[in-house]
Amino acid sequence: MKVFWFIPTHGDTRYLGTSDGGRVFDFDYARQVASAVDSLGYEGVLLPTGRSCEDAWVTASSLIGSTKRLKFLVAIRPGIASPALTARMASTFDRLSGGRLLINVVTGGDAGELEGDGFFADHAQRYEVTDEFLKIWRELGEKSHTGEAVNFEGKHLRAVDAKLLYPPVQKPHPPLYFGGSSEAARQIAAEQLDVYLTWGEPLADVAEKIADVRARAAKLGRTLRFGLRLHVIVRETEDEAWRAADSLISKLDDATIARVQTQFAKMDSEGQRRMAALHGGRRDKLVIAPNLWAGVGLVRGGAGTALVGDGPTVAARLREYADLGIDTFILSGYPHLEEAYRFAELVFPHLPLDVRERLGNTQLGGPVGEVMANNILPQASQS
Repeated sequence: MKVFWFIPTHGDTRYLGTSDGGRVFDFDYARQVASAVDSLGYEGVLLPTGRSCEDAWVTASSLIGSTKRLKFLVAIRPGIASPALTARMASTFDRLSGGRLLINVVTGGDAGELEGDGFFADHAQRYEVTDEFLKIWRELGEKSHTGEAVNFEGKHLRAVDAKLLYPPVQKPHPPLYFGGSSEAARQIAAEQLDVYLTWGEPLADVAEKIADVRARAAKLGRTLRFGLRLHVIVRETEDEAWRAADSLISKLDDATIARVQTQFAKMDSEGQRRMAALHGGRRDKLVIAPNLWAGVGLVRGGAGTALVGDGPTVAARLREYADLGIDTFILSGYPHLEEAYRFAELVFPHLPLDVRERLGNTQLGGPVGEVMANNILPQASQS
């Protein structure tokens, strides 16, 4: 398993839907989260994208020097930036970070947001642009190692003698991650992507998507990996975890839920439609599968579900997804700094991770825990 965490560039909180317990996102906080995640042995971090967030590329670049091993999953936006420009950005980041860049291809499902960024296209056109964008972007990466130019003539995009003079560290280019539930998204994933991501739906729904994309890729002679994006609420006992889940939405009023769900309904994202359908905006329909809770999706777009439980239980649920073919888990929890520690302490020991190997020789010998009475060392509990 590869476990990633999340940099909350749109702000952090202890209570959804209110400013109570909210935190302003700034560089110091970003550095605290990134440094903690790096030192705990997570594989990498996802940085979100969109007008509700600080810019992912600037934020990730600012954190290169504050981390040692951490990989950064950063978005490119077809239709908003050109393939050649983003290929140069990606190559530079990959070179300066020593090969620690991963690319998240985000087509986008909010037409209003995209129009605000200057991209006017319907759902079908956006995926046509994404397809052409990726063909150019991938070829630029591949040919950067030989110095060749790229020429492309498509329905929406063109490239004439495009070149990437400084090749990325990773060959042929940093790995491409992508999520999307529509027919068009699944087909593009099968044809061009390295890792297909899905949000945290019940096991049967995730299994269907994996099987479908895998079969599409097989017809093209390709294979790809699979990843899962969801939240986690982990405590030492099941009761504590469910109380924490209730607390997260305890200050959220029904009017806010209704307003947010109305906005979500205007989007043409199939993934967002599937997230909303899990709960229908109702507080009494939030447990949608064993330990899978949809409360986050009452007001948060995108990934809207969380695994809730004690460490062994959450680990067991993650293993169920792994059995479907998922090998990458992109997780988050509120607040993100404390929950990164909590998840590592309570769940890492129950997962097949190479955390100690990743950390190498940075772990010093000596007591683990607080020494008592100056010379009595703490021991593992018998529970």
